[in-house]
Order: sequence, then C-alpha cells, then structure tokens
Amino acid sequence: MKKPILVVMAAGMGSRYGGLKQMDPVGSHGEVIMDYSLYDARRAGFEKVIFIIKHSIEDAFKEAIGDHVSKYMEVAYAYQDLDDLPEGYSVPEGREKPWGTCHAILAARDLIDAPFAVINADDYYGTTCFKIIYDYLSTHSDDDKYRYCMVGYQLKNTVTENGSVARGVCTTDADSNLISVVEHTQIEQHEGGIRFTEDKGETWHEIDGNTIVSMNLWGFSESFIKEAKDRFAAFLDDAMVNNPLKGEYFLPSVVSQLLDEDKASVKVLQSPDKWYGVTYREDKPGIVKALADKAADGLYPTPLWQ
Repeated sequence: MKKPILVVMAAGMGSRYGGLKQMDPVGSHGEVIMDYSLYDARRAGFEKVIFIIKHSIEDAFKEAIGDHVSKYMEVAYAYQDLDDLPEGYSVPEGREKPWGTCHAILAARDLIDAPFAVINADDYYGTTCFKIIYDYLSTHSDDDKYRYCMVGYQLKNTVTENGSVARGVCTTDADSNLISVVEHTQIEQHEGGIRFTEDKGETWHEIDGNTIVSMNLWGFSESFIKEAKDRFAAFLDDAMVNNPLKGEYFLPSVVSQLLDEDKASVKVLQSPDKWYGVTYREDKPGIVKALADKAADGLYPTPLWQ
C-alpha cells in the first residue's frame, strides 16, 4: 500500500476573526497552530503534505509555514480557484465565496495518489488523532465498499466559552461505523451543560457533552476524489438555482450520499484529546496556554522545529 498523505485545507480566511487565522502565532517561538498539527502528523508517520491555498496568500504562506516544513516533509501545493468548475459551468455574477471543503479537495485531485487524511489548517487536533488515522489508512483498503474513516471528538472537548460553534453531530452503530453527520450551526455552553438551537435562539435543546462530533478530520482512499468529482456537477445544478452566491460543496454531504447509497463505510475513530481553535479572538490565550503546558510536560520540544 502507498503511504498515506496529509491534505491541509488552508485556503479559507477566518470570517469571524479578522485576517489569516493560519498565520497567527500561538507558540513561544512564533509557531502557528498548523505547525503543531504538522509536527504531530510527521511523528505519526506522514511524510508528505499537500497544502490547499489561494494564490493570493502563497508567498505569506510559504514564508510562515511551507518553507520550514519542507525540511521535514515532502511539500506540495494546490490552489483553490473559484473558476475551477466543470466544462459548461461559470462562476455566478457577484460570487466571491469559495465553493466549500469538497471543492478544496478537488483542487488537489492531480496530486493525491495515495490514501489521504484531511484536516483544517486552523484547528489543533491533539496528538492522538494523527496516529490513529495514519494507522487506519495504512491497514485498510477498499473492498466491496470504500473504507473511509474519521476522527471523532467528544462535544465537550470542542466547545468554547466565547460564543457558539457549528459542529457535525455523529450517529454511529455498535461497531463505531458512521450512520450520519448532522450539522448544528449554533451550539453553546450553558449553565454547566451544552445546548443547541435550530431557530436562532427561540427554542433550545440540551445535548450530552459526550456526544461524538466531527471536526473535519477525515481519512479517504483515492476513490473519494473520483466520487467528489463525479458529483460536483449535480451540486452546481442545484446551487446555481437555489444559492448561487453562498452554496458550498461540503465533504460531509458527499460522505452522506455514499453512506446512503451503501457504497462506503466510515469508521469513527475516537480521540480523547481536547480540540483547540480560534473561532473567536478571545480563544487565543487558551490555546497559547495549552500548548505551553504541553511543551512544559515534554510533549513538544521548544522551539518546535529543531
């Protein structure tokens, strides 16, 4: 089997939190969140990384991340372009928003030639996830179904006290196979528990903190690229009519289609780690402290890349 590769979705700008979230230092020697993910991925076994970026951030990205990481991993770049569409389709007038996470993966379609893991650039996933997803991708291949996986987190380990978050709530069977992912866009901590609303706060529903959620950490075989490519036109046909300026082609929606058609299985691998991100500017001190504590405990060297 080919060695799994890591795909990092880094084309998105932080909409709630001004500027390039990916470039904001959180480590004592200028490290950004992505540095820690790449370091953890490298020691888990990943030797190649594909960064999906925009042309407009290429120079800044290489200076902040790519150039020093290339000393430790093989680095390749793919570029998410709004006009990267199938023949016969064009960008709707006035559209500026990228086409979503699945379109980002398609930007790397000519570079992905092995099983691959997908992560967000601006999330800290902890150390466990890279090991368990690398091991799964190294030991499973497609048979009568596509054999995919995702790393799930306990909801209580992924919320912030600084506002609401969107999370994909997972349902699994007794063997930890994914049945469904349902996106809840407004989840928040409340009076020692966690609750969500589907109607902008008119009604609230309690949700168990141990509920498993997706943080967009997926593992796929190469088959996913073909499926995503083949289904893109149908997405566009719908989006051009119903949501031409904002419609997005999301990874979980393609996964859900494949599950519904019984073409794929998705093993949910659980991480006990706490996830950190900077959904809000006020989240930054928490991740800075957490990473400093982990370095003090010997989990990371200081500086990270030596």
